[in-house]
Amino acid sequence: MADQITGKVPRIRFKAYSEPWADEKIGDVLAEKRRPIVLEDEQRYELITVKRRNEGVVSRGHLLGREILVKNYAQLKPGDFVISKRQVVHGATGIVPPALDGAIVSNEYLTAIDSETLLTEFLTIVASLPAMRRKFFLSSYGVDIEKLFFDANDWKKRVVTIPHVTEQSRIRAFFRELDLFIALHQRKHDKLMALKKAMLQKMFPKPDEGAPGIRFKGFQGSWAEESVEKAMESIANNSLSRANLNYRSGLAKNVHYGDILTKFGEVLDARTDNIPLVSSDAIVEKLSSSRLRDGDIVMADAAEDEAVGKCTELRNIGNQIVVAGLHTIAFRPKSSFAPFFLGYYLNSDAFHTQLLPIMQGTKVLSISKKAIKRLRVRFPTHEAEQRRIGAFFYNLDLLIRRHARQIQKFRQIKSSFLEPMILSEL
Repeated sequence: MADQITGKVPRIRFKAYSEPWADEKIGDVLAEKRRPIVLEDEQRYELITVKRRNEGVVSRGHLLGREILVKNYAQLKPGDFVISKRQVVHGATGIVPPALDGAIVSNEYLTAIDSETLLTEFLTIVASLPAMRRKFFLSSYGVDIEKLFFDANDWKKRVVTIPHVTEQSRIRAFFRELDLFIALHQRKHDKLMALKKAMLQKMFPKPDEGAPGIRFKGFQGSWAEESVEKAMESIANNSLSRANLNYRSGLAKNVHYGDILTKFGEVLDARTDNIPLVSSDAIVEKLSSSRLRDGDIVMADAAEDEAVGKCTELRNIGNQIVVAGLHTIAFRPKSSFAPFFLGYYLNSDAFHTQLLPIMQGTKVLSISKKAIKRLRVRFPTHEAEQRRIGAFFYNLDLLIRRHARQIQKFRQIKSSFLEPMILSEL
């Protein structure tokens, strides 16, 4: 690649290309394509939807022909560029993947194929940039942002700046490779998340079971059971204004429900996780009764969704972490539990089935500390089994985070190249 600083060319460009990009009316280079289809009553058809934020074309299910009331439908082929006319201002554009070959769309969608001067995959890249998003907006009408309708004819009168198709193809290949890396890590991430969810259901016994369905070899017998009140003690929680927190300096770090909701189901590690600092030393002294230790459990006692009751187990926190803030409660195990076991157990379905009956509220759900104390905690009597379970889930989370970092890394690379490789003015 080479940097370009003059003329109608992008800032970053492959060395083989030097010709300036050309201004073209979208309608002159866009190859619209519609493949009308007659719907048969007894045939099953796959319908699609285009996700917002340029997240692609996906299936929205199958229907028999007789179940589709509006009959004005057309078929799609892999590589088609699709615009959802009612969602385009929100980034609802994308390429039809091979898995959706033969799917159908109504006339609420615009579809296009490669032309001699514009490739659909290049157009998909362009459509994700702010300049084209603005063109979509300017060519839409209505009074409600959620109900704007796209005027395709007006959009096709607007100008796009594009290179020759050979350069479009090179750019397309570059971003396709990045997308493949992202998709690869996303698949691995999703599989690990599904495995974790399944194991959280199977490796902890349900309330009416004496032992879990899946155990490590060498362990047997029923798990022990006792109340939360007997197993753990409450840690004082003091009110603390967010104005007293920062990410630059302070003697102590403060954990509150916001940190939990981004980490629940995992271990919160004070060495690596971004936790705000308490800026006032005097306030830190007042919070001495709220100081936390390794193994403590911090739980969200209120949230707008099923995250209420979710928690995180603290590890590697030293002696300078406090719990303070609304909707946050903390517990300290009274007896010795193996590292990570208790945190993962308290986030399992086995424990959360007990939380559902004690949740209160409608939009914001909450649970009281008094009610939580009456719930039951189940655990293996052998600490070695607890250790194996805790280590299993902790290592699984390490793999999940590793793939999440790779996804973020490749997305950042893609983002950093998008605008420099495509003319921003379009």
